[in-house]
Amino acid sequence: MNARLQHVSSPFPAGRQDEVRAFYGRLLGLREIRVPDSLERGRLVWFSAGTGPLELHFFEGTPDPAHARHLALAVEDLDGTRSRLAAGGYAPYDATPIRNRPRFFCRDPFGNLLEFTTILGPHEG
Repeated sequence: MNARLQHVSSPFPAGRQDEVRAFYGRLLGLREIRVPDSLERGRLVWFSAGTGPLELHFFEGTPDPAHARHLALAVEDLDGTRSRLAAGGYAPYDATPIRNRPRFFCRDPFGNLLEFTTILGPHEG
């Protein structure tokens, strides 16, 4: 089997699609993509999250702000991303370091946990 990640789905409280777009689209700079016509387009928000068909899907549901489950976004400007989040009123925080992968964590407006990193090389060695 040759499996690869295609998308990750995360919940947001009903009716807060504009906040999803503000955080992931405007603040983080992800490009919103069209939700397929066969789905409930008004209740979903999708973003392109890299090359190929890698996507982030957001659906109306109940986030769990106490859970450590998270998704990670590799960004080119880790310090700039951290600064934009802090300036936007969010609370980025450090975690245990990983060799060649500087990183920090932050919760989105709904309590979903995100990791932000830059891949500088292999973490083994």
